[in-house]
Amino acid sequence: QVQLVESGGGLVQAGGSLTLSCSASGRTFSTYVMKWFRQPPGKEREFVAGITRSGTTRYYGDSAKGRFTIDRDNARDTVYLQMNMLRPEDTAVYFCNADAKFEFDIAPGAYWGQGTQVTVSS
Repeated sequence: QVQLVESGGGLVQAGGSLTLSCSASGRTFSTYVMKWFRQPPGKEREFVAGITRSGTTRYYGDSAKGRFTIDRDNARDTVYLQMNMLRPEDTAVYFCNADAKFEFDIAPGAYWGQGTQVTVSS
């Protein structure tokens, strides 16, 4: 198993930037595909970004393309989500997710962090 703890959320004005971090402990971090999801108020959880075990391939949901960057540091057991040009519609709870499946897909894996709130004011 792996335990995940997100940090870095907060309040930011539209057009601003935030970087979220997710620290992992437990089973070897590099064995997991890592993903970020978000859940806006009153809406379902949605895929934001994912990164393969080695960090060589990244995937983005439509809302994140061109504005967000996912990265990982396997030496630090941490995955990041750099968010630029934030919009009010990016307001959501952002969740880190670890997936042990061999092939990448946008479905969530079994392990979740507790989430971190991101609020973008207009």
